[in-house]
Amino acid sequence: MRQIWSDERKYQIWLEIEVLACEAMAALGQIPKQDAAEIRKKARFSIPEILEIEKRTNHDVIAFLENVAASVGPAARWIHQGLTSSDILDTTLSVQLNESIDILADDLKQVRNAIAGQARRYKMSPMIGRSHGVHAEPITFGLKMALMFDEFGRAEERLSQTRERVRVGKISGAVGTHAHVDPKVERDVCEKLGLKPATLSTQIVQRDRHAEFMTTLAVIASSIDRWATEFRHLQRTEVLEVEEYFGEGQKGSSAMPHKRNPITSERLSGLARVIRGNAVVALENVALWHERDISHSSAERIIFPDSCILMDFMLHELRNLVERLQVYPERMEQNLALTKGLYNSQSILLALTRAGAERKSAYEAVQRAAMKTWKGEGSFADNAKKEPEIIGKLSAAEIDRLCSLDTHLKHVDETFKALGLN
Repeated sequence: MRQIWSDERKYQIWLEIEVLACEAMAALGQIPKQDAAEIRKKARFSIPEILEIEKRTNHDVIAFLENVAASVGPAARWIHQGLTSSDILDTTLSVQLNESIDILADDLKQVRNAIAGQARRYKMSPMIGRSHGVHAEPITFGLKMALMFDEFGRAEERLSQTRERVRVGKISGAVGTHAHVDPKVERDVCEKLGLKPATLSTQIVQRDRHAEFMTTLAVIASSIDRWATEFRHLQRTEVLEVEEYFGEGQKGSSAMPHKRNPITSERLSGLARVIRGNAVVALENVALWHERDISHSSAERIIFPDSCILMDFMLHELRNLVERLQVYPERMEQNLALTKGLYNSQSILLALTRAGAERKSAYEAVQRAAMKTWKGEGSFADNAKKEPEIIGKLSAAEIDRLCSLDTHLKHVDETFKALGLN
C-alpha cells in the first residue's frame, strides 16, 4: 500500500498518462506517430531533478514536464498538449484509489475468513447476551462472531460499490469542455488505465466521489472500532470471556507486572478516530469555487495516502486479533450462572400469556420471582414455582423446560445457514 502512494508510483502514473495521451492523439492523426513513438521510448523522470525544478517553478506538474521534456528532446513539444494539471492529478488519484481498493478488498476477505473460522468454532458455545451492559438472554459466542462476519460483508459491498464511483478519470482540459483535447483521447487513456471517463467534469473530477470513498473507509473504521470495543469489554477482569493474545515476553504495564491489557483493540479504536476525522475533511472538499479551486488538494495529499495505508494496517491488525483471540467458554458458563437463571424471565412470561394469563399480572408475577432471585433467595426457576400465578398456569416440569438453554439457542443453525457459515 505504501508503494501505491509513493512519489515513484505517482510519477510513473503521471508519465503513463502523458504518453498514452500522445499515443491517442497520434492514432487520431493529431500529432506525428513517430513523435509519439519517440516519447514512449525516451520519456523518463528523475525525482531529485523534479524537486529541484519545483523550487523554482513552485508548480509540481510543470516541474515534472520540464524534467521529462529534457529526456525526450524535440518531440516533447506534444507532451501535455491540450491538457491541464488536474487531468494528470485527478486521473492519477483515481488509479491510486483503484489500486488501494484492490488491497483493501483482499484485506476484508481475509478478515472475514478469520471471523468465519471463529464463528464456526464457537457456534454453540453459550454465553450471556448483554443490553445496557447488563445480562439479558443467552446467545452463543459463535452468534456474536457471525454478527461480525455479516457486518464486514456489508463493508465489502460498500467498498465494491464506491469503487465504481471513484474509478473515474478525466482528460478534458482546463474547464472540462474538451476544447483542446478530443474526447476520444480521454476515452482511450482511461480505458488503458482501467478507468471510466467522467461523463462530465470541470477542471477536476467532482469531489463527491472522493467524499464517498472516504466516508466508506470511515464506516469500515467504525465497524472495526465497534468490535475492538466489544473485545475490550469482554476482556475486562470481571468478565474475561475473551482475551487478546499475550505473547511470551510481552509486558502489559511499566508499573504493574500482572497487567495483560487489550492494547490492539485500544489502538484500533484510536486509529478509527483518525479515519473518521479524515472523512470530514473529504466532505469539506466537495464545495469548491466554480469550475475549480485548489483548497482541496493540499488536504488530499494527506488524507488519501494516510487513510489507505492506515486502513490496510487496521485490517491486518484486526485479522491477527481475531485469529489469535483467546476464548474462554468455561468463563462464559460461569457468567451465565451468575444470575441463577434470571435470563429465562421472558420465556416464563410468554408461556403464561399463551396459557391465558393477562400480561400485566403475568409480568408482575415473573418480576416478583426475579426480584427474589436478585436478592439471593434461590434460583429463578425455584422462585417461579413459588408464585401462585405462575404455578397455577405452568407445571413445575414446564417451568424447568422453559428455563433451559435450548429455548434460546434453537435457531442458531438456521441463522448460520442464512449467512453461509454452515
